[in-house]
Amino acid sequence: MAVQEILAGMPWWVKWVAIPALVLIVFGGLITSVLTFVVALLFKVLLFVALVAGLVYVVRKFKGSAGSREDW
Repeated sequence: MAVQEILAGMPWWVKWVAIPALVLIVFGGLITSVLTFVVALLFKVLLFVALVAGLVYVVRKFKGSAGSREDW
């Protein structure tokens, strides 16, 4: 409850402008690195899914064009 009491006496711009700006200044590098990691991970997952889908497509097309060959 101490934080609410401290912030209750502050002007609106301190709560909504100054404190978030300080958070971005102090933790900006950490936030950026976490977001970069998440975006890179999502890109790699999507790339993996696309490659697997392409492989399945090629194998099915090749298997379908082989027709009656059952030596595989």
